[in-house]
Amino acid sequence: MKICFILEYYHPHIGGVEYLFKTLTEGLRKRGYEVTVLTRRLKGTKGREFVDGVRVIRIRTLNRYVFTFFSIPWAIFLARGCDIIHTTTFNGAFPAWVASKVWGIPAVITILEVWLKKWRMLTDMNWLSALVHNLLERMIYLLSFDFYVAISHSTERQLSKVGVQKERMKVIYNGFEHDFFNPERYDGDIVRERYGLKDAFICFSWGRPGVSKGHEYLIMAVPRIVEKIPHAVLLLMLSDKETYRRRYRYLIDLIRKLEVSSKVILVEPVPRGELGFYLKAADCIVIPSIAEGFGYAALEACSIGTPVVASDTTSIPEVIGGRYVLVEPKNPEAIAKGVESVYKGEYRTSELKVFPWDRAVAEYMGVYDALSSQA
Repeated sequence: MKICFILEYYHPHIGGVEYLFKTLTEGLRKRGYEVTVLTRRLKGTKGREFVDGVRVIRIRTLNRYVFTFFSIPWAIFLARGCDIIHTTTFNGAFPAWVASKVWGIPAVITILEVWLKKWRMLTDMNWLSALVHNLLERMIYLLSFDFYVAISHSTERQLSKVGVQKERMKVIYNGFEHDFFNPERYDGDIVRERYGLKDAFICFSWGRPGVSKGHEYLIMAVPRIVEKIPHAVLLLMLSDKETYRRRYRYLIDLIRKLEVSSKVILVEPVPRGELGFYLKAADCIVIPSIAEGFGYAALEACSIGTPVVASDTTSIPEVIGGRYVLVEPKNPEAIAKGVESVYKGEYRTSELKVFPWDRAVAEYMGVYDALSSQA
């Protein structure tokens, strides 16, 4: 079977969606599928290459918005003779839909999150930009793809509200390599010694400084946390600072304004293979997100065995397990109380939830088989 993926971003671009599609495409290739990916060409990448058997075609565009239209002729050309076209939100959806209609090929779209009427709340866009993005996202749901994959039941509920029919939709959880964050692989003392925090109560949080990640609410919680736990320190690892330059400056200014610079240590981002040392060093991991499509951060934190304080929102309750406290999102006081509960050893305990990649790939294959048999 031949599958053509049309994605605005693909490996080596870093993110949850890129991790999903890199693992999915390579998994399909190992099972005998012929896989082609059309994506944007990033600096330092080749225009054409095979990566672990997957053919990757990259095209240069000014930005990801231009990719929506400039990629259309490429999508039509590459999709010819394929059995399935697969895309995701946002900027690869329209060219995938066009190619699907030109050749009469079934199109699958994976939805991570529905952001309709949330662009202002979950980003730092002005009202006009948020309005435009809201309209563009609404157009995606009006295009009517052959099948929709939601990566969580939270996303499934959101899709139902925008009118996607249940019979054309399925929840397929992303996979996760649980052993990657096996606590026995990491020594947290390395991080404690590096920052001179041998006896500190370490709270750790990480990720891009986007609005949806809610880091400002964690920073606002620091004075309350320190009041109850004087030897507490927050290690904050913010990535992709150039993309989120304005947000990053806002968070730095907030730290200064609250006069907690001595209690917040900004840590440079590290490769995923080193993240486990920070997760293991922490006494409490905090995930203050406002919204999550799947919640990889929660899974990474839970796998290492450190107690987690996380927002009780969207998909996080579906994936979290181990030792954890769920708190109201966008509420610094609730975050502080959650951290204090962890400090006292008061948290929920449950079995870790497992999301094997083999199961995810097999479920996608089932969707492809069903659609191709109907074509």
